[in-house]
Amino acid sequence: MTVSVASNLWYRASPMQSQELAKLAQEFRITIIKMLTQAKSGHPGGSLSAIDLITALFFSEMRGAEPSQMNDPHRDRFILSKGHAVPALYAILAKKGFISTDELQTLRQTGSRLQGHPDRVRLPIVEASTGSLGQGLSVAQGMAMGLQGTPARVFCMLGDGEIQEGQIWEAALSASKYQLSNLCAILDANNGQIDGPVDQVMPLEPLADKWKAFGWHVIEIDGHNWDQILKAYQEARNLQTQGSKKPVFIIARTVKGKGVSFMENNIAWHGAVPTPEQAEQAIAELSRGMNNG
Repeated sequence: MTVSVASNLWYRASPMQSQELAKLAQEFRITIIKMLTQAKSGHPGGSLSAIDLITALFFSEMRGAEPSQMNDPHRDRFILSKGHAVPALYAILAKKGFISTDELQTLRQTGSRLQGHPDRVRLPIVEASTGSLGQGLSVAQGMAMGLQGTPARVFCMLGDGEIQEGQIWEAALSASKYQLSNLCAILDANNGQIDGPVDQVMPLEPLADKWKAFGWHVIEIDGHNWDQILKAYQEARNLQTQGSKKPVFIIARTVKGKGVSFMENNIAWHGAVPTPEQAEQAIAELSRGMNNG
């Protein structure tokens, strides 16, 4: 049976606005720094670049992103394909009440549910085990196919280094073929990967033209501009409710290590963690940013 899509189903009961989201994202950045410093391993650069985009999803756009609605078959889904940025997701899950804030300090410890990449076996509230880069979009596509005809949407966050993988482009071809208008991919385009700048390791441009040629509706934004982020999510939602047959690809230009001066655009912070002294400096910077916001 096909379920009709009512426009009011796409909205959270009380979606947060730009100023609220900005302060919340700064809070999450502080949490990320504390988690990684405690763990003594992890990936701050991509976690900090992605957090604004994920915060806007969970607190303003996604329907059913609440512990009480996990059994709702019509809720939206989120796949973190760039799984190494999972500290950002854990911070949000704790704020939402899916996990406790105390559990955040067990990141990457033996026996912890909070592994360095999402692990659905240990933590079933994540939608998929990811981190083998290039696979998340295929998982998201399969979910979107299964959810066609329902109000549910599937969001998938990718890294720009990740989309050098061939499997990404196979999924890009088939998602368009199957007219998955309920699928929205978000590219955290911070131009940094473990081996160096993305545009030097394996250039991707012209990104927008490539995804358009594969049959996707493409939106390009500043991934730290709250008005642009919210507008892009609204545009993706409106396209589906208006009958578009295309999946949506949001190219979000971001800053690796965003919010911490000595981490920003510094490839060295892809997979390194701060010392306690560096963490103190980072938290002080982020706290000032939150208060000034």
